[in-house]
Amino acid sequence: MFSRRFILRKIGQIILHTIFWCTVLLFYTYFFGFDSNDFSYVFSFSLFLMPITIATTYVSIYNLIPHYLIKKRYGRFALYGFFTLVISAFLIIVSVFYGLIYLSNFQYGNMAPISRSLIFVTTAVYIIVIIVSAFKLLKLNLKHTQDAKKLETKILETQLKLKEQELNYLKMQIHPHFLFNTLNTMYGFALKKADETPEMILKLSNLLDYLLYQVDKPFVALQDEINHINDYIELEKMRFHDTLNIDFSAENILEDTQIAPMLLLPFIENSFKHGTLKNGILEINIKLYCEEKNVFFQIKNTHLKHDETNKGIGLVNIKKRLDLLYKNHYKLDINNTDNLFKINLKLETI
Repeated sequence: MFSRRFILRKIGQIILHTIFWCTVLLFYTYFFGFDSNDFSYVFSFSLFLMPITIATTYVSIYNLIPHYLIKKRYGRFALYGFFTLVISAFLIIVSVFYGLIYLSNFQYGNMAPISRSLIFVTTAVYIIVIIVSAFKLLKLNLKHTQDAKKLETKILETQLKLKEQELNYLKMQIHPHFLFNTLNTMYGFALKKADETPEMILKLSNLLDYLLYQVDKPFVALQDEINHINDYIELEKMRFHDTLNIDFSAENILEDTQIAPMLLLPFIENSFKHGTLKNGILEINIKLYCEEKNVFFQIKNTHLKHDETNKGIGLVNIKKRLDLLYKNHYKLDINNTDNLFKINLKLETI
């Protein structure tokens, strides 16, 4: 069963084609009627040419162009096109003889002047075929362009969804890693019934609030990220007591500067997790500052070179996130010396 919309579309096409070929018939009548007063002859001759023109045109636009030319089957297009040309040329010659034999009773002088010339008759037919074929090519080209744009849009949408899914996956890996370390520290304080436990719970509450309500945003204020880092550092200070010497400075932070959430914390987490005590002290130096539209982040900590610091889950994930969010707009340098592990990060912010 055909739908009503399909039937109406087909009826519309038939009407348009009928109007077009009636226009062609009027053109033929006017063209071949030039310098002739025999309307009956001209109309009959034009009417005889119509099936030849229609057949040649439809073979071109419904077979040769879509099945061979558009699909780049040029050999068959040339072969079948040649056959079409020969057959149509033969029928055009027949039309001239039709005018001479049947319409003018072998009286050459009774023929319409233009219909006597095989060149003019052939030109009249093929000019219609060429015009319609050119319009068909243009239509197919526009359709191809639209289809290509739709496909490109679908590809971009798919890539965006995959990017979002990968980012969410990376965040899911970061969050449990961070929470595990923090809860493990809190558990140790609870066992010792330390006075710092309530303050740790408050700090952790702030961090959880950040994780639940801010980290799913594509970007957050850099100051919010700094506050988050401060809370984390305070928690670590409680855990390390006198074995930690940390210096965190944030300078020239502009209010409108934004950054991807949880982007810097894994570096700091990594320095605590893989840092090494030197003379009984873990030394960590963190510097964060802005210059124009760039954010600079530097961190270094005491470290033994044989530790495989750069293979931690935090750094692996953060590199992937940087590639996804700041591709070609960041620079990351990681230096592993005998005693220090250094990270320098430059971000071009939005």
